[in-house]
Amino acid sequence: MNIVLKLLGTVVSIGAGLAGAKLIDILWKAITGEDSPKHDDDMENSLRATIAFAAISGTVSAIIRVLSQRGTMQAVNRFNRTRDMV
Repeated sequence: MNIVLKLLGTVVSIGAGLAGAKLIDILWKAITGEDSPKHDDDMENSLRATIAFAAISGTVSAIIRVLSQRGTMQAVNRFNRTRDMV
């Protein structure tokens, strides 16, 4: 069962990462009025906008990764405690 919880944690982490990336894209579009500077072939993006987007994306990605790992560990610990009680 421990493997199932780890796989579930991985799936949750991937899903949260995809949702976070989509949220960043939506917020970037709402705040700046332009598409996010992700594409290599788009030379119209300023260096400042590209660096800001990369910093924001990296920060959100790190936060999502840490929170999903902590959530998985809490679920594993909770499962181990309740399994011992039964």
